[in-house]
Amino acid sequence: MTENPTDGKPLMCAYCVTEPGCGSDVAGAKTKAVRKKDGSFVLSGQKMWITNGGKANWFFVLARSSEDPKEKASKAFTAFIVDADSPGVTVGRKEWNMGQRASDTRGITFEDVVVPKENVLAVEGAGFKIAMGAFDQTRPPVAAGAVGLAQRALDEAVKYAMERKTFGKFLYEHQSVGNILADMAIGVQNARLATYRAAWEVDQGRNNTFFASVAKCYAADIANKIAADAVQVFGGNGFNSEYPVEKLMRDAKIYQIYEGTSQIQRVILNRELVKQRQQGN
Repeated sequence: MTENPTDGKPLMCAYCVTEPGCGSDVAGAKTKAVRKKDGSFVLSGQKMWITNGGKANWFFVLARSSEDPKEKASKAFTAFIVDADSPGVTVGRKEWNMGQRASDTRGITFEDVVVPKENVLAVEGAGFKIAMGAFDQTRPPVAAGAVGLAQRALDEAVKYAMERKTFGKFLYEHQSVGNILADMAIGVQNARLATYRAAWEVDQGRNNTFFASVAKCYAADIANKIAADAVQVFGGNGFNSEYPVEKLMRDAKIYQIYEGTSQIQRVILNRELVKQRQQGN
């Protein structure tokens, strides 16, 4: 989000990369960009699960600009800035998701949308690298969100364990429950430190691909575990929507999916480990 320089009103953007047929497989994107004689491009395709889709003033759109099906992904895609009110842009309905329902998530269709050459980011063919580089910047904030959710789940569980009694004792006085709370606290602190490290690497101007994936993967996985543990501490009440932890459990799941699944993060980490070894680091 930024501000309109003329009137100071907020300007919202949306990141249009994911499609109905490809998520983590970014190179499989089918949205096409055909260059015209005057240098402009015509975009055609559909994007899906676009956060802020119905609120955005403009979109970052990744489209395949190479007609060669064998072209490497690093050269086959171009990134565009597309105004949301451009002719041919259709914003779909707000999706009703499992969790994080306040998020405005929609499908966006581009039907013969003309984009001027001035709206090409960097140069033609650089889109894939731009999109991948953006993930190094966005994964630490996503990890931070997961840490916040995990902290809330821990806070709710501790509060409940100090109020609820069973067998004549507060829940936290039962060793089995106390151990759950302790493990939750360990997970929150480790995830927070991993997130700080990933963000710090950005501040130092260094490549943070490795640390961004560590933070995003660990924070996402631990947030899901901690949310589930909170439900367990609440017992039957945790399964009920009158209490807050069932929502936290639903909200947590998407952290293992968007901005690259937890499985994809592990693929990246494996690749980075081999690269570090080959470089002697």
